[in-house]
Amino acid sequence: MGAGGGSTRVVVVGAGVVGLTCAVRLLEAGHRVDVLARDLPLETTSAVAAALWYPYRALPQERVTAWAATSYAVLDALADTEPEAGVRVLEGTEVLAARTPDPWWRPAVPALTRETALPAGWGDGWTFRAPVVDTAVHLPWLAARVHALGGTLTRAALTALPRADGVVVVDCAGLGARLLAGDRSVVPVRGQVVHVEQWGLERWWLDAAGPTYVVPRGEVVVVGGTAQEGEWSRSPDPATVEELLARAARLVPEVRGRRVVAHRVGLRPVRPAVRVERVGDVVHCYGHGGAGVTLAWGCAEEVVRLLARSGDAPAAPTS
Repeated sequence: MGAGGGSTRVVVVGAGVVGLTCAVRLLEAGHRVDVLARDLPLETTSAVAAALWYPYRALPQERVTAWAATSYAVLDALADTEPEAGVRVLEGTEVLAARTPDPWWRPAVPALTRETALPAGWGDGWTFRAPVVDTAVHLPWLAARVHALGGTLTRAALTALPRADGVVVVDCAGLGARLLAGDRSVVPVRGQVVHVEQWGLERWWLDAAGPTYVVPRGEVVVVGGTAQEGEWSRSPDPATVEELLARAARLVPEVRGRRVVAHRVGLRPVRPAVRVERVGDVVHCYGHGGAGVTLAWGCAEEVVRLLARSGDAPAAPTS
């Protein structure tokens, strides 16, 4: 709520998972919300993501752990209560080359155990349950929730953040923040994945060093990936497909020979630190790297809190 206790008119820029989740939480808090976006939800990088809960390419550690813990709890609850949200919580294993201390994000998960049954070639690993989001289902569910709560979603090719008296802008533009926020520290990190036919896989596997991951969904298994910093191409590279499948088969041999049903490429918006802060009548919320799904609900709740600070002096921008 605004300083006077009433609702605030809010324009959310961006309709990926972060923008839509912020819109939902702001509407639930009683604000009037319109979402403007160049790309509609299923056209965004979020739609390409394997969408396994995991804090990948997102810093700083302390804030990311807190946001990730909040998102874990919300996604876990959605898996239990909202089957139409497209969320499942599945057990899986992250493998590591050598013995490694517990991950810095360990406090964000309820339980994590050392894995002893590792594929050949890895020296350590841990198993834990994590939300897996089918973004082809979850993004439309979020958009429907925005509409049901009285918000709007409109395609708009913006060249600047919209400004109007009495309106707070929430900047969830991802890579678009390079232009809209003048922030050149946001860079693309290209990720290519393939979808292969599902054969009954019900657990995920991850080698973040690759990154290599095998993530099951209802009718497909998402196999990835790449992390090409500074690369803007959204066209699938045929040579990369064979490499992805070969790496994945080291983790999950059943991948070998599976029929490929789709190719996807997305550009992760990576920044030295995720930016969630208020500057005057703009709340910035971008730079989530490969962790948009992992951080969306936690960041959205922080955005709601920042809107409640409408009487505060503007914050100084951060790097």
